[in-house]
Amino acid sequence: MTDQTKYDTLAALFREAGQAHHRAYSETDGADADWPIWYAEHLHEALAALLGASFSRSELVYLLVALDRDLKARAPGAEWVGYYTRWFLERYG
Repeated sequence: MTDQTKYDTLAALFREAGQAHHRAYSETDGADADWPIWYAEHLHEALAALLGASFSRSELVYLLVALDRDLKARAPGAEWVGYYTRWFLERYG
């Protein structure tokens, strides 16, 4: 898999997760205080397989929380999908 294909596949996985989460929480317009837990459960298997990485759901929750804080501090207003995709590829790609 080329780097660009891997990037595109991972970004699509994050986009799909975002859309699924928004549908699951449509009554609250996507608001969910425990979103990292939902995302970790939704993404764990596919993300680990795509990256060839081994991490627990708990570790993934931690990483998602840390990335959210990092994004808000370093790149407020940036698109989260691209930010998360680049980060995961740098760490696990």
